[in-house]
Amino acid sequence: MARILAYRFSAFGDVAMTVPVFREFLEQNPGVEIIMVSRKNFEALFEGIPNVRFKGIDLDDYKGLFGLRRLSNELIREFNPDLIANLHDVIRTKILDRIYRRKGLKVFKINKGKEEKEHLTDVWNLDKTQLKKTVERYADVFREMGFQVELSEQLRPVSDQKSGIGFAPFAQHRGKMLPLEKSYELVRILAKKHKVFFFGGGNKETETLEQWESEIPNTESLSGKLTLREELDKIAGLELMISMDSANMHLASIVGTRCISLWGATHPYAGFLGFGQSEDDVVQVKDLTCRPCSVFGDKECYRGDWACLEEFNIQKVIDKI
Repeated sequence: MARILAYRFSAFGDVAMTVPVFREFLEQNPGVEIIMVSRKNFEALFEGIPNVRFKGIDLDDYKGLFGLRRLSNELIREFNPDLIANLHDVIRTKILDRIYRRKGLKVFKINKGKEEKEHLTDVWNLDKTQLKKTVERYADVFREMGFQVELSEQLRPVSDQKSGIGFAPFAQHRGKMLPLEKSYELVRILAKKHKVFFFGGGNKETETLEQWESEIPNTESLSGKLTLREELDKIAGLELMISMDSANMHLASIVGTRCISLWGATHPYAGFLGFGQSEDDVVQVKDLTCRPCSVFGDKECYRGDWACLEEFNIQKVIDKI
């Protein structure tokens, strides 16, 4: 059996996007095993996928060149891989690549399309086009190894019993997050007809969502109450998830739940739409030529008015439900 050592350490959503790719790749190539090396707290993402073994690490234990050399030696001793898949391509993983090549292993790495994405997010570029999806970029790494893999882009529901709507109003960066007053109003309208469950994390988010729960009937905050495994199980049982361009969209994809995704400074053209999620379920301000101005939503608005978020019409979300 061919054994592939794969690594991707962050961000959470990007790691989550590897899951459906691994699942379909391994179904089509049953003679392969993947050892996935990532942060310890991501382990639940990979549970239940045959031929995937998860190796959780704490990156603080492997700082600097000597730390990475120690990590590379530990992984070789424990798993004795045949091939290396760098699904991250940052300085840390470039160093690991070099160490493994010196040991005679074949290393294959993701092409993140950096130049294409820079062109896409140039606010003076008026000819915006769809770039290759991130899940296809992951699959390309295995194709370069010589394996066949065709991604279905089909959701696979893991639960038959579905009820309620999930809502994740937060994102890591301001450029990806609806103003909270718009999110609040959206929930207020939705909760008149549907039970709404809030998802979030961290003290500030939990505090906000618990306040919303107390003010809006027919809502429940799950923020800070669930393990990752429990969160996946809960999302699997939802009729629908509503998420920013953030990790919760990708969690919905893993468990086969439809997700309406809300986009501000970022855009599905950059390739980060959730696996199997429909472009018809994307809600965004379409007539802004400056969008997308950022791949990750981490840039300041060059216009200064955040029109992509301030002009967002929540009625468009309600119409899709």
